[in-house]
Amino acid sequence: MPNSVTALPATATPTAESSPALKVLSALSASHMLNDMMQSLMLALYPLLKGKFALSFSQVGVITLTYQLTASLFQPLIGLYTDRHPVRYALPVGMSSTLCGLVLLGFAPSFGVVLVAAALIGLGSAVFHPESSRIARFASGGRHGLAQSLFQLGGNTGTAIGPLVAAAIIVPNGQQSVAWFAGVALCGVMLLLQVSRWYATQHAASATKRGRGSEQAHALSQRAVLGAIAVLLVLIFSKYFYVAGLSSFYTFYLIEKFQLSVQSAQVHLFLFLFASAAGTIAGGPIGDRFGRKPVIWASILGVAPFALLLPHADLFWTTTLTIVIGLVLSSAFSAILVYAQELIPGHVGMVSGLFFGFAFGMGGLGAAVLGTLADRTSIDVVYRVIAYLPLLGIVAALLPKTHAKTR
Repeated sequence: MPNSVTALPATATPTAESSPALKVLSALSASHMLNDMMQSLMLALYPLLKGKFALSFSQVGVITLTYQLTASLFQPLIGLYTDRHPVRYALPVGMSSTLCGLVLLGFAPSFGVVLVAAALIGLGSAVFHPESSRIARFASGGRHGLAQSLFQLGGNTGTAIGPLVAAAIIVPNGQQSVAWFAGVALCGVMLLLQVSRWYATQHAASATKRGRGSEQAHALSQRAVLGAIAVLLVLIFSKYFYVAGLSSFYTFYLIEKFQLSVQSAQVHLFLFLFASAAGTIAGGPIGDRFGRKPVIWASILGVAPFALLLPHADLFWTTTLTIVIGLVLSSAFSAILVYAQELIPGHVGMVSGLFFGFAFGMGGLGAAVLGTLADRTSIDVVYRVIAYLPLLGIVAALLPKTHAKTR
């Protein structure tokens, strides 16, 4: 990294795109929904795989570890490579990896083959997220926050509906029914082929009109940039460790504390996930209008009062508080990602891969660590402990102020 790094303000609007390419952003959002929905199907298979192959809980954990490590570690590496060596059809190739993983998972004859399938699905995610985030930024017309929010909305929606799809199709029909979703993956491949063709054409045309440094910039020292990135990663840790604890054990928490049925607890989980999907759309546009830092500050630290109240609430207020938490907290990631992209311009893929990968890793690590804590204590203790994590949002005060606003 050079001695100083230039951060692009969101006021600089690309000359090639004066307004967001909404059709492309919609296609990316839809693809993100399909991608994350298909990946969530793997979780629904765990009880079936455990019984079929006589797996221990540790081996079930290895499946998650294989997927999470593949997705987390490869994302920044793939992003860094495609920053330097653009791959025209990276997106459909990534979705094809997910397709192969689903088919292999549906017919896996052994635990080893299950791990290979999990790695292929993780690799598909590792390719999809940094590359699609790059194209979303390019198609934003300068409204980078709006573009990332639309993109994230698709992923969160897919995550929310995944458990419902799994309950309706996979659980009643068994392991091989996962392979039925290869058709969904194929639709994603075809959609992403069109997106890749559009990007190749538009990127080539815009490259002749503007250079990498043609936008006005605000200079930050290398030390300031590294410090800001460190703060952002702390915020990602706070958000995704908290979300891992809240979502992974929410049904168990409701069943244990309020004696709900499994079906009723699943409905409450869906309400939380749906609220998280709905809240995603707010963070980006608000950040475009008022700046990224206020959104980051409010969306994480602002959740703290609700998180601290949650372990002491009755069923009605538990449901209400989790909906509010989902709405507010989910607005953070788009603002954090765009802020980071503006800190290190020209490296959108690497930055996107780093933050998506770190978020994936923190989610997986959080679930494992908090699961161990729950085994040794109780789910209620887990909820009391994680309630303090949003207080880490106070470190957002250390972020340098940038003029990241648009009209």
